[in-house]
Amino acid sequence: MAFIFSLSSVARTPALPGQSDKMLHGVLYAGLAALVMRAIAGGWSAPMSAATVVLTVAVCGLYGASDEYHQSFVPPRQADARDVVADTIGATTGALACLVWSRWRGEGEPSGPV
Repeated sequence: MAFIFSLSSVARTPALPGQSDKMLHGVLYAGLAALVMRAIAGGWSAPMSAATVVLTVAVCGLYGASDEYHQSFVPPRQADARDVVADTIGATTGALACLVWSRWRGEGEPSGPV
């Protein structure tokens, strides 16, 4: 989150060659979702559930919205709802990838709360 916040504090951010900035948003938030997913689940080898995915996407989506608000105070940047959509899509992709990876490794469903 600190890395994303620091990128939002810069007047001109780096762009991926030949790509829309939405792709960068998606990649960054997919990575954030992987970290948040594992934190919510309780560690790298902890089992994950669909509820963990939903909570992760909610946390990352809300952070994306708050980051756009923060960005609106950085000249010449502006807040863009499409960026929040890209952030949420990236977070969803990252969280689902973690869930699939967890199931593929045989970690299964958790026995207790999320």
